[in-house]
Amino acid sequence: MENQNPNILKEVLEREITSGEQGKYIDVTFLMPKNIERVTVKIKVEALENQENVIDLGVRDPYRVRGWSGGARREFFISEERATPGYLSGELWEGKWSVLLGAYKVGENGCRVRVEIELYEKHYRWLCGDLHLHSNHSDGSYSIEENIAYANEKGLDFIALTDHNTASQNLERPKNTKLTLIPGVELTTNLGHLNFLGVDDAVKDFRVNSDEELERKVAEARSHNATIVLNHPYCSFTGWRWDWNFDYDLVEVWNGPWREDNKKALDWWHEELVNGKKLISIGGSDTHKIEKYRKHGMPTTWVYSDSNSVSDILSNIHKGRVVITYQKNAPFITIKCGDKMMGDVCNHSNEDTNLMFSSLKEKDIIKVYSDKGLVLEEENEGETIKEYQIKNNNKKFLRAEVWRYIEPFKEPVLVSLSNPIFYSS
Repeated sequence: MENQNPNILKEVLEREITSGEQGKYIDVTFLMPKNIERVTVKIKVEALENQENVIDLGVRDPYRVRGWSGGARREFFISEERATPGYLSGELWEGKWSVLLGAYKVGENGCRVRVEIELYEKHYRWLCGDLHLHSNHSDGSYSIEENIAYANEKGLDFIALTDHNTASQNLERPKNTKLTLIPGVELTTNLGHLNFLGVDDAVKDFRVNSDEELERKVAEARSHNATIVLNHPYCSFTGWRWDWNFDYDLVEVWNGPWREDNKKALDWWHEELVNGKKLISIGGSDTHKIEKYRKHGMPTTWVYSDSNSVSDILSNIHKGRVVITYQKNAPFITIKCGDKMMGDVCNHSNEDTNLMFSSLKEKDIIKVYSDKGLVLEEENEGETIKEYQIKNNNKKFLRAEVWRYIEPFKEPVLVSLSNPIFYSS
C-alpha cells in the first residue's frame, strides 16, 4: 500500500521591532499557495540587548483574523479539521496571509522577531475508516467519545457519525482529536435508510411517507452539499422498499459482518456496473453496541485521499478511489492502468491493467470480474503478494475481490472488495 510523504514548504521571515512601535500591531505577510492542508507558525523573539520584550502572536487570512493567542503561545497550527486552541480551523485560502505580531512590550533598543512558517502540501495516501456508526444520540450505547476511543484503538483515520434522524451528534463532535469526524445522519424511514454525509444538518424534518416526500428530503440534503448513500438495500429488516429511481451517490454494499443480504447487494451492484452505471460502493459497520461480530471498522472503508479533511475524503470517495476490507489488517487490492486507478476512466483500452493483492494468506481466493463476467479465479498457494496483468480487451470495467475461510463461517466470506477501474471505448 503506497503512501506519499508530504512536501513541506518552509519560509523564514525576520522583523525588527523598535521601541517606538510598542503598542502597535505588525503584519508579517506571506503567500499561501493552493493545495495546502496544514500551516504551522513559530516565532522566536531575540532582544537586541538584555531587555525584556513581550510580543503577542496571531494570524490573518485573506478575509479575516483566524486566531490570536496574545503572549500565551509561541507557535500554532491550522488545518481544515482542527487547529491550536484560539485559532479557527477551516479552509486554507490561497492568497496573502499575515502573521500578526502585537508589540505589547518592547525594550529601549528594540528586538528582532524570527517567524518560521511551514506549509504542508496536500499529498495522496490511503486513509481508512468507518462510514456508518451510531451513538447514544439515537439508539446506540456508545457516547461520541467512546466511538472515538474505539476507532483510535482500531487505528482508523476517520469515522462518520450517522445517528438516526437527528443532527445533535454533529453539533457536539469534538475538535481536539486526530480522528476526522464526518458529520452525518441516517435518514431512517419505515421502508429504507439513507445516510446523508458531510453536513451538520442535512434535513429539517426527517418524516417521509411517500416517494415524493423522499425525493424532497434527498433534494434538501443535496442542496446542503450532502453525500447521499443508499444503505444496506437488501437488509432483511430495513431493506429498500421505496422506488429506487432517485438520485443517490454511493451504495453501502457491505454492512457489518458478511452475510446473505450483503451478497445480494454485491450482486445487484455488479449488475448496475454491467448496465453502464458508474456507481461507487462503500462499507460501514453500522455499530450500535457491543456485539461479537459487529465492531468499529468491520468493514473498513479505504479511500485514496489528498488530505484527511472531510471534504477531501468525501470528494475522493465520489471519485471511486475506494477499497473495502473486512477489518484494517486484511488483504488489500490496488488496480492501475498507466497512471489511472480504481474509480478512474482509462482511455487506453489496449493497455494491460495491473492488479496487486497484498497481505494474502494461504487458500485465499482471488476473483477478478468485468462486465463480461468472471475473468480470473485462483486460490492462493501461500504468497503474501500476488500480481496479475490483465488485458483490457474493450471491457467496460474491471474489479476484484478476495474471499477467505474464517471461523465460524462454514464457507468463504468476502474479506476485500475493490471499486472498479473503468475503460473508455
